[in-house]
Amino acid sequence: MASREYPDSPRVGVGAVVMREGRVLLVRRGVAPAQGLWAIPGGALELGETLKEAVEREILEETGITIRAGEPVFTCDVLVRDDDGRVRFHYVIVDLAADYVSGEVMGGDDALEACWVAPEELPELPATKTTLKLLRQIGFLPPPVPFGT
Repeated sequence: MASREYPDSPRVGVGAVVMREGRVLLVRRGVAPAQGLWAIPGGALELGETLKEAVEREILEETGITIRAGEPVFTCDVLVRDDDGRVRFHYVIVDLAADYVSGEVMGGDDALEACWVAPEELPELPATKTTLKLLRQIGFLPPPVPFGT
């Protein structure tokens, strides 16, 4: 498997946007990049997996729940350089909509914590900018208030 840090080529990451009873499933990341921040759960695509297979496996590993993956709803680049300008992390991330099937949420694998989060609870959590952008794009969060209004 290619190294997470200082890879030879970009890696493909997958995430699942899982909603249940007006809440979204989030994890507090246990590894870099974005260690300690709240984000959409997911992980790396493995050779031979489809996006749907990968996200279903990753969500089970990170949160203990079973999901049914749907279609892609968001894509982004994560490109982090070190102080010398070398590429430390480079991911192309594809987030898929997913339906909750079964299980109780608990943090596992690379996730320090996992929980269902309501929109009004998000301002209290340090979340990644990408997660907030995704949640605004799908209408879970309202758009940001323009400066000076």
